[in-house]
Amino acid sequence: MTEGARPGSGSGAGPVCRAYRVEGRVQMVGFRAFVRRHARDLGLTGWVRNEPDGSVAVEAAGDAESMRRFEESLRQGPHAARVERLQVRELPAPPATAGFDVRF
Repeated sequence: MTEGARPGSGSGAGPVCRAYRVEGRVQMVGFRAFVRRHARDLGLTGWVRNEPDGSVAVEAAGDAESMRRFEESLRQGPHAARVERLQVRELPAPPATAGFDVRF
């Protein structure tokens, strides 16, 4: 089951900036590479990393439509993953990165 706040439309002048926490079978299944590939394809900035509790943390920023599509991909994950819960939180500013990185 997935859950999270239904984000706003992001129709403001600046980018839509969000933090995500993905829970389920999301480590050791290529999830970080999947996230980075989708984010880069959509022109987003941010990062992804595995957390000690077995979840995956993501911060991302981009235009509203790209962020909508990105969130859909997070809810799905790669073939071997099983996303059980997705938490979404609005951020006040974009992540401090020029591209989209995997953090360790």
